[in-house]
Amino acid sequence: MQNWSKRIANEPGDNYPDGEHQLAFLSRETVIPCDETMLQGDTTGSTDPSTDEVESPRTRADKLLNQGCDQHQAGLFDAALESFRQAHKLYLELGELAGQEKCLSSMGLTYYSMRNYLKSVEFSLQGLEIAQTLDDKRSVTKILGNLGNAYRHLKEQTKAIEYQQQSLTIAEEIQDSRSEMAALNNLGLAYKAMGDHKTAIHYEERSLVIARNLKDEQVEEQILKNLGNACYALGDYPKAIDYYQQRLTLARALKDHRTEGQILRNLGNACYALGDYEQSVEYSKQWLTISREIKDHRGEEQSLGSIGVAYDAMGNYTGAIDYYEQRLALARRMQDHRVEEQVLGSLKVAYYALGDFVKSADYSQQRQAILQTN
Repeated sequence: MQNWSKRIANEPGDNYPDGEHQLAFLSRETVIPCDETMLQGDTTGSTDPSTDEVESPRTRADKLLNQGCDQHQAGLFDAALESFRQAHKLYLELGELAGQEKCLSSMGLTYYSMRNYLKSVEFSLQGLEIAQTLDDKRSVTKILGNLGNAYRHLKEQTKAIEYQQQSLTIAEEIQDSRSEMAALNNLGLAYKAMGDHKTAIHYEERSLVIARNLKDEQVEEQILKNLGNACYALGDYPKAIDYYQQRLTLARALKDHRTEGQILRNLGNACYALGDYEQSVEYSKQWLTISREIKDHRGEEQSLGSIGVAYDAMGNYTGAIDYYEQRLALARRMQDHRVEEQVLGSLKVAYYALGDFVKSADYSQQRQAILQTN
């Protein structure tokens, strides 16, 4: 039977906006270590540079730097850039190299968060030059990592790998476990982007060991995602399922329901690819429950489709029709004509397989009407 249905979300990755965790995650895959040398000033107390009527230029520069860090963490990137620029100008006038490096590096990270990767490279390179002059290896390893990530997004994987390797070498030399963990993970992402999934897995597995030694469950969860996705891309579905299940345990312990839903989707997709349709249905139903609980309508729509497609593959057309019709109703409420057209095609084929040619023809006509209007 010709199947008009498409497995929902054929790629295992998460189709949700990038997240952050105290600036350790500037994307849901990339790991960037963040400590006192990056995005953190040297002063304590108020970060509002306007609170003191009389203060030294150095104090004002420090406060502006701290203010920029707070703004970055709040997602106020334009405001953060302005604070960093003002602080940099003061540090420049004072001849304070360490402060200049922090401002430039912070601007590089901020532009990275804004997905302006060319600007991120520009300011990171300026910060790197100063950090190397100061022989500040801790800052150097982090800036190199940011450069590697920016070049990966710019699809310059050779440069990305070169910078991440330099970052890894220095991190190992100074025994900076977090930077080492980040460099290994990000090397894995660069090799994955080149299509070299085996090498990607090699680096991700090394990164995972460090994350577990550090007991950093947030980072561990992200690395497990990357490992699962790499194994999925290789077609090693049993291994992908193993990593996704480990990730699911962590997400549930962290009570991260949105991530839990994403993992259940990935598990459903991997089981489907393996031909285990019953288990695919089970995971997709759990995904559906969570999507409804957190009012994630897109997740609900996709999970309904996944269940329908799995039932379709099992030859359970009655079950498939039930979930397709629920998905159709939701697509119409969402006014998503693309999904509506897709589901009408799935319903046409399922009813035809059941021998209900009248219903099949009806859904076919509805589908043609949408195609003509759009």
